[in-house]
Parts: sequence; structure tokens; C-alpha cells
Amino acid sequence: MPRPVSTLGTDDTGCPILHVDMDAFYASVELRERPELRGLPVIVGAPGPRGVVLSATYEARRFGVHSAMPMTRARRLCPRAVIIPPSRGKYSEVSRGVMEIFRTFTPEVEPIASDEAFLDVGGARRRLGPPAAIAAMIRERVAGEHGITCSVGVANSKFVAKLASQHCKPDGLMVVPADQVVGFLHPLPIAALWGVGERTERSLARLGVRTVGDLARIPVETLQHELGQAVGSHLAALAWGRDERRVTPHTPDKSIGAEETFATDVDDPERIHRELLRLSERVAARLRQAGHAGRTVSVKLRRADFTTISRSRTLREPTDVARVLYATARDLYGAAGLEGVRLRLVGVRVENLVPAAGVTRQLGLGERETGWREAEQAMDRAARRFGPDAVLPASLVRPSFGEIDL
Repeated sequence: MPRPVSTLGTDDTGCPILHVDMDAFYASVELRERPELRGLPVIVGAPGPRGVVLSATYEARRFGVHSAMPMTRARRLCPRAVIIPPSRGKYSEVSRGVMEIFRTFTPEVEPIASDEAFLDVGGARRRLGPPAAIAAMIRERVAGEHGITCSVGVANSKFVAKLASQHCKPDGLMVVPADQVVGFLHPLPIAALWGVGERTERSLARLGVRTVGDLARIPVETLQHELGQAVGSHLAALAWGRDERRVTPHTPDKSIGAEETFATDVDDPERIHRELLRLSERVAARLRQAGHAGRTVSVKLRRADFTTISRSRTLREPTDVARVLYATARDLYGAAGLEGVRLRLVGVRVENLVPAAGVTRQLGLGERETGWREAEQAMDRAARRFGPDAVLPASLVRPSFGEIDL
């Protein structure tokens, strides 16, 4: 049975931009290994009281479940859903494979999340055919090589391509011909425009704006007066399908971090120290994987009443060593004066990133090289071969069970 294709248009002349979006990505990856769950409402997310929904199958979405929803609410909406705890390493592996498929069609690939990307296939037309044909080939390869489906929007701009992929979900392909962009946009609700959140939607409702077409008929000067010059100009352009942004193949990382929300509030400093260590290990591994080192280390500490405190320190030289990150994060936590205060979330982040290959460590007089970086690189190799928990700092291992102590 052929996979569905939208009938909006077939003329992809002047439409080199694709937006490719995996369908219910995390859930789809899990269902590859549990095909007996296909057709059932499945939710991927931490099952604890503070867990959130990472992904939900379309069967679960019919009950109102969506990503980022608190798990407690998702369970109330869909009490018969099958809950699957996330296994992140698996998703990263599939994401890398999918992005590699995209790059076999064009080098102009701009990932915007682990499960979606923009592609500019204008340069591949002579070699591979028109954009819609390339989109169909991408869908077939993703399904054939990774066992998951994706939806693709084809248009003359990033904005319209992304809307098209949303409209043909799941497992679809939609072409928005260049001469039909306005007709496609104007019936849509105003919330479809990038930059329209709840507050902006309320402001526009006071002007009688409900659809993109309503907005297009408002003078730009009025929009600028009501919403500010930048936002008013931005929305006025989008309402007529004007989006000049190009596909950017690579955007350098500005920071790398990780954070953890506790199942219950924690006031034990030793447990918080262990979590800071675990997060430092994770961030350092990500830095090394990306080929970065960073000079500024920051911690994020959220109290039980949701007030958030951040502290940061700039190091003498860039690092990608977990031991250094942890020592700094632990000092920052101590200096924040929150020992004994109940926390619901802690995070570690590294900024001011530079290429690790260019970092030369300056040893002080009489100081010895510690070898910690080499030791952690060896841990990276073991993790790639045997899994992320193959080698851990001793303080993260339970003596009786050898598992991470969360």
C-alpha cells in the first residue's frame, strides 16, 4: 500500500526547501523492538510523579496527550496507555543515522532537533531529480534503514516547509507550490505563525485577528504599534509567506549542559554532590564527543518553591574533564548557601566553548600531569563499546548492586 502524499500541489518548481520531521520519534524507535504495541496508546517518559512525556503515539494523542505534558496528567487522560521509560542512547544512535541519510542527498542540512531538520536540495536537482522526488526517496530510506516513518514538507521557505510537514503528519509528504503559498497560509489559525504565543494571540484577538488571513489584512504599522516593531514586522512578513532565512548547515554550539529533576525534593548535600558528579560526567562526555572544551562552568539550582539560582565561574583555561567540572560545580553549590535547602532540580552547564584540539594545558612549577583526561577518554571508549554505565566513578555505584545511585 503506497504511503500517503498530500494533494495540495505537485509543482515543486522554486521549492528547494524540505523540512523532514520524524513521526512520534521516541515512541517509534521503541516500537521497533516492541511491535506488539503497534496500534496501542504508548507514551515514552519517566514514570515518576515529576516525569514528563517525551513522545506519544498518535493513538495516545487522540486522548489529548502531547510532548512535555506532565506524566500525571497524561495518565489521567489516557489511563490505559503503555508507559515506556526512555533509553536515550538508542535515540541518539537513530538520530545520527537519520541525519547521515539526509547528508547523502545534500550537504545543506540544518538539524533543529534530534528528530527534524531543514534541507536545501536545490543543488541536488540535476543529480537526483526534483525536490518532491528527493523527499520521497528520503522517506523510503528512513523507513527502510531505521524502521520509522517521517513526514516531509516541500516549499520555497523554511517557514512554509515546516508548516507543510506538520499538516501531512503522520507519514506524509506535502508540496506547497510557490504560487499557492498565500492560499495555504491564510485559512490557518494565527497560532500557526512562528512567534505567536498565548500573549501575542490575545493581543491579536483584540484586533479581531483569528486567522493568518486576518493578520495579513492588518496594516504593518498597526501591528508594530500593538506588538512592537520587530514582532509586528516579523509576523506581517510571515503572513504573506516571506521568510528569507537560509538553511544553515552548521551552527556552532554555544554551550553544553545537563540537568536532572529529582522525583522528590532533596536536601541532603551528599546526594546533591553525587548528582552534580553524574551531570559533570555527562557534560564532559558530550564536550569530548563534540570536540569542544569550555572555560565557564555554571550550576542551576531550583528550590522546592521553583525559585531558581544560577552561579558560574570562569576557569583559567578551557577543559573537557569531568573531574574539573565537578570540583567547580561543587564549589558553586557550596557558595550558593543552599546546603540543607530542599532542591527539586540541579544542572551543570559549560559555556565559552573552543575547539578542544587547540587547547594546551599550562602546568604550574612542579605540577604533574594528572592523566584524568586520558582516563576519561578511555571511559568514553568503554561506554561506546559496552554501554553508558560500563565505567562509573565509585561514588555513583551502589556497593551492593553496582547500579547508579539516583
